[in-house]
Amino acid sequence: MPPADAPRLSDSPRRNAPLTRAEADVLRIVSDASHPVFVTVHTNGRHRYSYWRPLDSVTGKGGCYVALPTAECDQLRATGRITLGEPVADRSRTTYRVRAVRPQAAPLRLPAPPVSPPVPATVPVLAARRRARAA
Repeated sequence: MPPADAPRLSDSPRRNAPLTRAEADVLRIVSDASHPVFVTVHTNGRHRYSYWRPLDSVTGKGGCYVALPTAECDQLRATGRITLGEPVADRSRTTYRVRAVRPQAAPLRLPAPPVSPPVPATVPVLAARRRARAA
């Protein structure tokens, strides 16, 4: 059960629907361990998903917080593709770590192909082989 002050979400999730491009981008960022993503929920119910973008020495860009699109993040959470961690609360807001949910792994053992029983060699087959060698 989600925390009481967590963002309200839709009751009709798209469980197996393909991701939109924006949702795929958000999920890629959330899945990257080098960019921890957080959601901040304010006392008035407003919430914002964001992560810290480190400074890129080549382009000179970064060194700031980047907000992620709230609608796409909420949709990913409603479909069970991201989840919220333990809350860290203060007087005006509560912050949760956002993590990607790993899909269920396929079974490790695959069914073996059926094995047909060996066919014993019969006398006519052996006789045909002897004749072929003699010729």
